[in-house]
Amino acid sequence: KLLFMGQELAQPWEWQHQGQLGWQLLDEPAHRGVYRLIADLNAVYRARPALHHTDFHGDGFRWLRWDDSDNSVLTFLRIGGGETVIVALNFTPVPRPDYRIGAPQTGQYEEVLNSDRDVYGGTGQFDNSSVQAEAVAWMDQPASVSVDLPPLGGVVLARIPD
Repeated sequence: KLLFMGQELAQPWEWQHQGQLGWQLLDEPAHRGVYRLIADLNAVYRARPALHHTDFHGDGFRWLRWDDSDNSVLTFLRIGGGETVIVALNFTPVPRPDYRIGAPQTGQYEEVLNSDRDVYGGTGQFDNSSVQAEAVAWMDQPASVSVDLPPLGGVVLARIPD
């Protein structure tokens, strides 16, 4: 939620008050990708009540798995405003195909953010645009989804209402 001057551009130098931000960096695809990712992250944050309604209450966050050191993956739920979203982060350069994640309900889930999209400079190979949560209990949840986690990336999933 807090970015310092120039971080949204992936500016490689520290911001200096007597100068300008490095807007010329947006001419480079990698910097433009980071800029677009930050913009989309902020849009998803605003659009999804689960990500901000309960920021100051412990019941708005629930770990799914924090101890998957074999895969270096963190998964958690954000809860609030009548919805729950699933967040999965892969901290390795190794893709994690068919990674099973606990889900609070069965049904169809949509990918609301994937940091590996080609518009962000990613590969665009990992598409979880629509996944089905099965009644397979996992990570202390009554259901689960199987997703393809991109390397050094993250995905955010939200249940599509019936």
